[in-house]
Amino acid sequence: MAKVISLFNQAGGTGKTTLAMNLGYSLAQQGHRVLLLDMDPQSSLTVFMGLQPHELTDTIAQSILDRELMPVLSGIHQMDLVPSNLTLSAADVKLATAIAKETRLKKALSPVEPNYDFVLIDCPPTLGVLSILSLVASTHILIPMQTQYKSFVGLDLLLGTISELQQEGVAADLRIAGVIPNLHDRTAQSKEILEAVTEQFSGVAPVFPPIPRAVAFADASMQHVPLGLYDPKHAALTALNAITQSLEAL
Repeated sequence: MAKVISLFNQAGGTGKTTLAMNLGYSLAQQGHRVLLLDMDPQSSLTVFMGLQPHELTDTIAQSILDRELMPVLSGIHQMDLVPSNLTLSAADVKLATAIAKETRLKKALSPVEPNYDFVLIDCPPTLGVLSILSLVASTHILIPMQTQYKSFVGLDLLLGTISELQQEGVAADLRIAGVIPNLHDRTAQSKEILEAVTEQFSGVAPVFPPIPRAVAFADASMQHVPLGLYDPKHAALTALNAITQSLEAL
């Protein structure tokens, strides 16, 4: 059974798309079958993987809105991809009166899920219908965050959302795979926030080693390749590998 993992934080700028691409590649390097699923109408993951969203006619939108088969693009950096484009932005309106809309993605994913060990979902940075669909379809959630005060304050809201989904039964089995302190720098505030997050999640979920802010991530994304291909000796890969090992143990 695949581990379906949503990378989600309702705050923007946490680097979730970059993490989805790089963790997927790291898992693929370990021999796992990996599917990346772009659930953000901004389509950053689709772009990072080297595609032009406006040129695509088959995306995740058709699977969710029209119940069409999920369009899987195979063999991109040893991973498969379900792309998105702006068509996905119509989901809020088109699904407003749909029955059991929360399960649309879960049902669309079920035919292809047995083909994979890991499905990584890049969620939008908002707590709207697309993120709810993603969380309901997931077995686990990974929480990327910046080690800054604004991002730390938002964690309570996120934890409340997860708890509500569990209690209402729409995502009763959803578990927190961990928190990823991302874009970390060496300021005093970042150190304090990291300590506070570690304390907050003690006994709840692991807080992984921080991933440093590095221009190489952006440079690799511009080249449409994971960091491990762009710079195989980059220091940040150590933290990514540690997260990968934890995901393998879920």
